[in-house]
Amino acid sequence: MNLAKIHSKLIYFSVVLLLFSCHPIQERNNATKKPNILFLFADDQRAGTIHALGNDEIITPNLDKLSDLGVSFTNAYIMGGSSAAVCAPSRAMLMTGRHLYGIEKQGWRADISENNKTMPETFKEAGYETFGTGKQHNGKPVFARGFTSGNEIFFGGMSDPWNVPVYHFDSTGKYDKKTPYIKDWAKTNHLDYIRNCDHIIRGKHSSELFADAAIAFLKRHDKKKPFFVYISYTAPHDPRSMPQEYIDMYDTASITLPLNYLPQHPFDFGEYKIRDEILAGFPRTKVEVKTHLRDYYAMITHMDSQIGRIIQALKESGEYENTIIVFSGDNGLAVGQHGLMGKQNVYEHSIGVPLIICGPGIPENEKRDAFCYLFDIFPTLCELTEMEVPETVQGQSFVQAIGDNEAKNRETMIYGYKEFQRAYRKGDFKLIEYFVNGERNTQLFNLNDDPIEFNNLFANEKFDLKYAELKVEMLEQMKVMNDTNQIYFVFKNESN
Repeated sequence: MNLAKIHSKLIYFSVVLLLFSCHPIQERNNATKKPNILFLFADDQRAGTIHALGNDEIITPNLDKLSDLGVSFTNAYIMGGSSAAVCAPSRAMLMTGRHLYGIEKQGWRADISENNKTMPETFKEAGYETFGTGKQHNGKPVFARGFTSGNEIFFGGMSDPWNVPVYHFDSTGKYDKKTPYIKDWAKTNHLDYIRNCDHIIRGKHSSELFADAAIAFLKRHDKKKPFFVYISYTAPHDPRSMPQEYIDMYDTASITLPLNYLPQHPFDFGEYKIRDEILAGFPRTKVEVKTHLRDYYAMITHMDSQIGRIIQALKESGEYENTIIVFSGDNGLAVGQHGLMGKQNVYEHSIGVPLIICGPGIPENEKRDAFCYLFDIFPTLCELTEMEVPETVQGQSFVQAIGDNEAKNRETMIYGYKEFQRAYRKGDFKLIEYFVNGERNTQLFNLNDDPIEFNNLFANEKFDLKYAELKVEMLEQMKVMNDTNQIYFVFKNESN
């Protein structure tokens, strides 16, 4: 059965996909070697940006294939962020399996302390060969703790994709080799925190660079050992630049404007002057938003083609049928929705992430609406590979939900951004509370009727009881999570 869905605009290789047998996860074949893990991780790619999962305008043939071969989660989220660099705490949560208020060091980098076992570290100790390439946003020492090898490693938040300051692997974790950095670009884009690098790749796009590193590993790895390969892209994070042929695949005028497009956000949400928000003018214009969406989609399509190269190399290595493939992203992005451009909020477009998992024993071409956080992936992969989950992990495995459409491992979700935004979801209803410069704002949405969060029900007295129910439970969960900002989000009549 040929599952390839190759768009007429693309020139991609044609391959016949070898289908996995679709039997329960518990009956996974008992090969002597544990299954490999291939983890593909995007930067700023929101949920709803995969063609096979409902976006008819974006071109993602290789992600479509992964979706056809596996299970896609439609309610996968990050928990939020403790700094404007949302990707840093998000990646710390992913790597440690701990929630937002359980990671010890917050801030723009969110270093991971030795007190918390990381996902690659766990697989390394279980005998896996662990390889990492691409964006690593949680400090240099933790990379050496978890990975046995790596290449083209980027210890920063963002960079010109054509001139990425990267390192070769250093088992000592020091990464102290110094080479002149591209200072003009750094100064322009506020990247002075990157002081030196092992080498600078000039003229090769980061998505291609990281794919090349992963492919080289797949060609040379010791087949006697299982592997854990982590490929962390900088795409589609801005600055959005990619080969012209990918831009040419999109017609800016025909791109659909988001249904929740607004020229500006209706009230102060706390981060108007953040870098992400000033990428577009105020008020937002329809033409400008469409142009940003074109570049966003084109960069995802370019990354998708590199994913196709990696999957092909995996097949050629002979390890494809014994490999669990995971695709996800570190956070979402507004790109014109609600009058916003960035990720510094708790709307669905900014906390929702794609999540696809496929491989031996995993059902094919199925969707799940079970709630899960990004940091739940760690214990899930441990269970799938029959490894013990470290005691420091706070996430919950969603293996049962992979095999059973009715299984729900979480009934509610809570989210936060810095000290002034909190959200709570139970079933179809979602409450968002803001406390900015002493001013309170509240939003209540029914996501089943209003998935774009455009119809605020808070002022409708018919939903007073629902609001009170969610508010009480949100405050209780904040206490459980040791969120120290409960005082800002108590009921208004209790705040004085």
